[in-house]
Amino acid sequence: MSPEDKPNAEEPKKEEVEKASALAEEVAEEQAEEASAPAEESKMKWYVVHTYSGFENKVKIGVEERFKDSNLEFKLGEIVVPNEQVVEVKNKGQRVSNRKLFPGYVLIEMECDEETWYLVKNTPKVTGFLGGNNPSSISDFEVDKIIKQTKGEVEKPKPKFDFQKGESVRVIEGPFVNFTGTIDEVHPDRGKLKVMVSIFGRTTPVELEILQVEKG
Repeated sequence: MSPEDKPNAEEPKKEEVEKASALAEEVAEEQAEEASAPAEESKMKWYVVHTYSGFENKVKIGVEERFKDSNLEFKLGEIVVPNEQVVEVKNKGQRVSNRKLFPGYVLIEMECDEETWYLVKNTPKVTGFLGGNNPSSISDFEVDKIIKQTKGEVEKPKPKFDFQKGESVRVIEGPFVNFTGTIDEVHPDRGKLKVMVSIFGRTTPVELEILQVEKG
C-alpha cells in the first residue's frame, strides 16, 4: 500500500464532524432563544407612603439610613418629596417659595417584600403605606408627571392665591400702576382678579393678573 492510500490519522472522522456540527447548531438555537426572550420585569415599583405632615424630608433620610444599615440598599431606588414653586404675593411685593405638593406624603421606589415593607413602615414619623398592609404601586407615568413639577419643568411658578372679594388692592404693574381699587371677582383657576378701579372719578372694572396687584 502506497503512502497515499494510508488513512490520515489527523483527518477527523465523519461522525465527529457531524456531532460537532449538531452541537454548534444546538448552541446557536439556545443563544437565539435567550436573545428573543423578554427581559425580566424589574421588581422596583413606586409606592406612596403617608407621614406626619412637616416630617417628609426626615422620613426620606430615615428610610435611606434604615436600608443602608440593613444592607438592603439594592432594594431601594429613588425617594421623592414632591415640592412645587409658588409665587406668594405679600404687601411688600412677591417672592418665590417651595411648597409641598402633597403634604404628608412621600414617594418611594423600592422592591416591596415583607422585609422592606417592615423597614419603611417602622421608620419614625411614618404612619403607613397607601393601601395599608397590601400597598398598591403607582404607575411610572404618574410619578414622571410629579417629578417634572418638582424639577421645575413647568412654564412658570404657580401663583399662590390669597385674595378675597371686597379686599382693597393697589396695582403695582401695568397701565394702571399705583391705582387702588376693590376686588369684585376672584378667578383662582385663571390667576386673575376683577378689580373696581376709580379712573377719572368713575369706577371701572379692570381685569388684572394677581401678580399685578398687592393688598392695600
